[in-house]
Amino acid sequence: MTDATFLENARPDWVSVLRRYVLFSAVGHLLWETAHIPLYTIWVEGTWGEIVFAVVHCTGGDLLIAMSALFLALFVVGDASWPLARRHRVLVVALVFGVGYTIFSEWLNIVIRAAWAYRDIMPVVPVIDAGLTPLLQWIVVPTAAYFAAIGTASAWRRAGR
Repeated sequence: MTDATFLENARPDWVSVLRRYVLFSAVGHLLWETAHIPLYTIWVEGTWGEIVFAVVHCTGGDLLIAMSALFLALFVVGDASWPLARRHRVLVVALVFGVGYTIFSEWLNIVIRAAWAYRDIMPVVPVIDAGLTPLLQWIVVPTAAYFAAIGTASAWRRAGR
């Protein structure tokens, strides 16, 4: 069986992969937002209602960013063989979009809009003046969600289906 024939016959349901990515992203971003909110001033200045709203609101935004970054990456470097092929290329481009947007968003919302602020315990990356935890979030969570989502695609390949 040629590689092309194998890919055509064995292609997993990419819609299911995308659904799993969204689910894993939502859970990962919710956990991350909950864990790092004490690094923002809302933790000491806001009410519990404001803190819960911020976590839910930010998780929703994170999910939109995650989906947009992945869809853009698939548009730019993906092809019909994804997720069996080009998986690393798609992930790297999605991470570039996600991290790039995060740097822009942190600058916009902290410096320009003053919509939120870091506490002095937030580690800040020099030069870009962005918080370390938001940057790490956009490397760790999408990577974990991506590999969890395509895990089934790997199982398909091993099974030779």
